[in-house]
Amino acid sequence: MNIFYRDVLIALMFAIGIVGFISGEFIISTVLFASAAIFSNIHLNRQFYS
Repeated sequence: MNIFYRDVLIALMFAIGIVGFISGEFIISTVLFASAAIFSNIHLNRQFYS
């Protein structure tokens, strides 16, 4: 998976998390925010240590 697709995936998870938070689905939005943060940090750590 190249960098562009990974960034798009993270942005989509973040956007869906916001929509879920606004609609009151707090558990789903929390999971999406957490997964977006984890994927983003994994991506940044791989670039830093490579």
